[in-house]
Amino acid sequence: MRPIARRALELGTENAFVVLGEVERLQQQGKDIVSFCIGQPDMPTPEHIRMAGIKAITEGRTGYTASPGLPALRQAVADYFTRTRGVTITPDEVVCGCGGKPFIGYSILSVTDHGQGHEVIYPNPGFPIYQTQVIAHGAVPVPLPLREGKGFRFDLDELKSKLNSKTRLLILCSPHNPTGSTLSKSDIDDVARIIAPYENLWVYTDEVYSGLVYDGAFHSIVSIPGMKERTILADSASKTYSMTGWRIGYAANAALAPYFTRWVTNTDSCPPHPNQYAVIEALNASQAPSDHMRGIFHERRDRIVKGLNQIPGFSCQTPGGAFYVWPNVTEACRMVGAANSEEFRKMLLNDAGVAVLADIHFGSVIPGEGEHVRFSYASSFEAIDEGLRRITEFIQRKKR
Repeated sequence: MRPIARRALELGTENAFVVLGEVERLQQQGKDIVSFCIGQPDMPTPEHIRMAGIKAITEGRTGYTASPGLPALRQAVADYFTRTRGVTITPDEVVCGCGGKPFIGYSILSVTDHGQGHEVIYPNPGFPIYQTQVIAHGAVPVPLPLREGKGFRFDLDELKSKLNSKTRLLILCSPHNPTGSTLSKSDIDDVARIIAPYENLWVYTDEVYSGLVYDGAFHSIVSIPGMKERTILADSASKTYSMTGWRIGYAANAALAPYFTRWVTNTDSCPPHPNQYAVIEALNASQAPSDHMRGIFHERRDRIVKGLNQIPGFSCQTPGGAFYVWPNVTEACRMVGAANSEEFRKMLLNDAGVAVLADIHFGSVIPGEGEHVRFSYASSFEAIDEGLRRITEFIQRKKR
């Protein structure tokens, strides 16, 4: 066989889709699976947004656009950022792409050089694409542990210890995937203060769940004086508007916008043309459908947290945002004889018919932090209740 490049051979993946494939295979075999593995709203894209996309198609708006997106979309994003982040963003600072995920790679490619030892700090556990993209693009991955004792936020002293002259990018994610934790105003104030002396350091703030905060207000580090210039503000329509498959995301930074535009030209050419009109409608029209969806997720959060804490061997904190919970299952693993969370996850799937993700799907194991699994509660109340029932029955049946 002809050789395959090492970067391709070693490229990691997003295991939510791997487990989803396992679920689908079992379902094709006739097995009934309650799935909590995929982070995707189960509600349809609101009708007025769908109709805007359909209208664009029927009017023939199906060709190329400028790489950073339609002027009307960049204006809509700039207005949205300005009213939700407490800082003025102009359309020239905005670049739109095929979802939020590409901007992770574009940012790493734009602020680090391959093989130069440039470091990228990212949360662990965290969205797995952070680490895979850092490695694939020749930078050095530096995981920053999120501690259960701190509500799955990082320790400021640990952040300080990881900063040096080689640090080029700090990735923040709030609300956070997979734990659902959120950064407070004091948290981001402290981060801004700690990184201030490092003039070569950029910040990538992943805010795709910013519309799904349940306790208190959402806070973005971009709003802190002096941070806008060095911060890449990234968001997408996927979660807030239930538009995961429409693949429209956006990022804002004045200095990097021209380079992001060039990366879009080199990869996707432009965002999907008709879909841009749908997102213009989403951002500019009434936000009532998104507010309604957030209210439903809030109820689901409370339901699943209460239910998980009633299951023997489970301990679950209440997350502040997103639609994930990250229960500690160390005792549950011991009770059923599972060596770790991944073995426990497989037991739940095959013996109980419940699909979740394990902590190893979101980074390296943190010594002393125990075993965790992720549930996505972007599913119905009925599915939540049935999944909890199955897990409870499984623990009772298998416990030693």
